[in-house]
Amino acid sequence: MSYGEPIALCGQMDLEDVASAPVAELCKSSDAQFIERLKQGEAAAFDLLVRERSGEIYGLLFRLTDNREEARDLTQETFLRAFQSITRFRGEADLRTWIYRIAINQARNRWRWWRRRHGDTTVSLDSPGNEGTQGLIATLASGSQNPEQQTLAHERERALKIALKKLGHSYRETVILRDIEGFSYEEIAAMLHISVGTVKSRIARGRQELRRRLEGSL
Repeated sequence: MSYGEPIALCGQMDLEDVASAPVAELCKSSDAQFIERLKQGEAAAFDLLVRERSGEIYGLLFRLTDNREEARDLTQETFLRAFQSITRFRGEADLRTWIYRIAINQARNRWRWWRRRHGDTTVSLDSPGNEGTQGLIATLASGSQNPEQQTLAHERERALKIALKKLGHSYRETVILRDIEGFSYEEIAAMLHISVGTVKSRIARGRQELRRRLEGSL
């Protein structure tokens, strides 16, 4: 059974310096001793966790919200919720997956709040504050592009960003987690509390919808 090929979404957004910080060098999420330090409320352990994971969590939330300030606020809320909930961490998933799950839930809560207040109003991906972002399809462009190629790349980037924004929320989550964040189907299933089959179905349908919206643009 085929679940479709990824749309070209692997380019990295400009997520400021925090998102470019190296990860996985400071502590191991599977380290039981480190997790125990977190459960004991050790401030140094939480500082280490924030330094290690805040960049990638901010990156995820920026992609989900398309808003820098929202992403910053939700990153803080994510780690506050992690601090408050760590004693209930049972290790069914690794610590990184658990934190991503919290971040996604925070983004969902903010999205539901926004929908209640504003209905179907959406925030433009081209709003002030996003001018410096590197596009989702930046990896399609070579460094030797001429001006005409650069213009075409920007047009493709804009079309892809708009199409991604218009995906259904559940499809957008799974496509971002798979095609941008690079998580496995199993990891995404653990984050979203759904089956692997559901993950694959949402990704396939999300990619199909992206292609439909992008016909003639890429």
